[in-house]
Amino acid sequence: MGSRPRFVDDLSGALPSASAAGSSEDDALLDAYSRTVIDALERVRAAVVFITVERRVPGAPERHARAGTGSGFIFTPDGYLLTNSHVVHGATHIRVQLADGTKFDADLVGDDPHSDLAVLRIGSPEPLPHVALGESGKLRVGQIAIAVGNPLGLEQTVTAGVVSALGRSLRSNSGRMIYDVIQTDAALNPGNSGGPLINSAGQVIGVNTAIIPGAQSISFATAIDTAKWVIMQIFAHGRVRRAYIGVAGTTFALPRRVQRYFALESESGVRVMEIVKGSPAALGGLRTDDTIVAVDGQVVEGVDALQRVMDGSRIGRSVSVSVLRGAQRVEVVVVPVEQSV
Repeated sequence: MGSRPRFVDDLSGALPSASAAGSSEDDALLDAYSRTVIDALERVRAAVVFITVERRVPGAPERHARAGTGSGFIFTPDGYLLTNSHVVHGATHIRVQLADGTKFDADLVGDDPHSDLAVLRIGSPEPLPHVALGESGKLRVGQIAIAVGNPLGLEQTVTAGVVSALGRSLRSNSGRMIYDVIQTDAALNPGNSGGPLINSAGQVIGVNTAIIPGAQSISFATAIDTAKWVIMQIFAHGRVRRAYIGVAGTTFALPRRVQRYFALESESGVRVMEIVKGSPAALGGLRTDDTIVAVDGQVVEGVDALQRVMDGSRIGRSVSVSVLRGAQRVEVVVVPVEQSV
């Protein structure tokens, strides 16, 4: 007689179980994710720096200085760096340590507390490793976000997560508003302030900031598109000249029916969440829950765009702000003032 045929249930020892196959797939995905994070980190590692600052204590002898630390990153080969304003604001001496241990004295080129950004420069006879700046305007909720910092000056820290939300507006501990903020679940600590938030390609999409104490699994970064604008303002003027109208808002997606009804060019605008009492916005008649869609006929798609439109050229002159209010499109005239630091 021939041998007994083997049925499917006889093959359990010959074929991998469903759980084993699933585990293998999970391992492959984990390895792919790990490789993505590692490759992205390698692109920026050498450009992330450790920053120490000294601040004179008023009334104290010169030798008494209060020290502070933070992170930053080089964005040009000739030694320009980005960090947080709150890391270097009021510093009397700034020292930068590169990833290889080399130390430099740094000059403060410009400081913008309203975006929590500052530009430094160090001098080097050789071109320095530097990051590539990405485009935060192309970000999507759910994509990988990797936070890099150098909090102790000894070894870099890396945390990874996803972009949780875009176009946030936050009030810092000093009371100033920071616009166009990226929310992520990549954990931060105070020593990571000023370090880069990067995408899976190793491009910088934001500047990490640690200004929300007690938040769990919620971290924030100033968008790199805002940072680019701030950099150009500082290079041109040594500071950021910004028209102030006194609103806090968030980027708001417009329903398709609203876009069609008002024949709008953009798919989003700025929803007004708060108006400062006595501000140009309040005096001009802007209201909370208005949605700003244009300024002087220039389309405003989000908080970052509104911030760029409100530049120094609009200080002290009448500006037409187009808003959606209920079922109407309303033109409100405001007279911006220069935003003070």
